[in-house]
Amino acid sequence: MKLYIKEKVFTWGDQFTVKDERGNDRYVVEGEVFSWGKKLHVYDMIGREVAFIKQEVWSFLPRYYVFCGDRQVAEIKKEFTFFFPKYRIDGLGWEINGSFMAHEYEITQSGRTIVSISKEWMTWGDSYELNITNPSDEIVALAVVLTIDCVMEAAATAASSS
Repeated sequence: MKLYIKEKVFTWGDQFTVKDERGNDRYVVEGEVFSWGKKLHVYDMIGREVAFIKQEVWSFLPRYYVFCGDRQVAEIKKEFTFFFPKYRIDGLGWEINGSFMAHEYEITQSGRTIVSISKEWMTWGDSYELNITNPSDEIVALAVVLTIDCVMEAAATAASSS
């Protein structure tokens, strides 16, 4: 199953539309504009919140929590490295490998691919293709990918302001 994330370029705060392979809207992702730390809400098309992502504000390295319903399902941490970004997912037994700078990476569990992510180039705004192997992993995989995108966006913003 494939999902496509298309970031809206001119919006107040974060807003993404997630589409399926046929181009149908599948999820809406909205960020909170005035909050301490990044917060994203993922809604299905009838308006139910299916996932929530929250940044830990007082952390040396970026740390985010992923919730489905009232239950925390994962914690994503950026690890300390000198040259290339590296992330760790706690709580799911998932591992991340690939090139984050090129937006070409995959998330696996015991060698089995959960989701592969690739950036679509030559588009207005950031666009990503998620190829999710098992439909039961769809919401959590989407939330984890959105979290990694938040960390990379924050790092790019910090680098450009220094």
